Amino acid sequence: MSQISPAPLTSGTASLPAVPVAAIPLRELAPWALLFALLGALVLFFVGVDQGAVSVPSGVYVHELVHDGRHLLGYPCH
Repeated sequence: MSQISPAPLTSGTASLPAVPVAAIPLRELAPWALLFALLGALVLFFVGVDQGAVSVPSGVYVHELVHDGRHLLGYPCH
């Protein structure tokens, strides 16, 4: 069997073309950050706190839907 020799290393460094990166103003980013923070809080509420008393669908449907996720995250629910 013949061995494949590695490619020779070059002593020069390859320069990459400069790619301009546009700055995103905080004023445009803030509404999206707020939206995702509220959605995250809503998800945490349904997974961690909701016991069916204030659920939009009445009963324990949401609780049973996220039951295993609660145990996985360490929330007590029994």
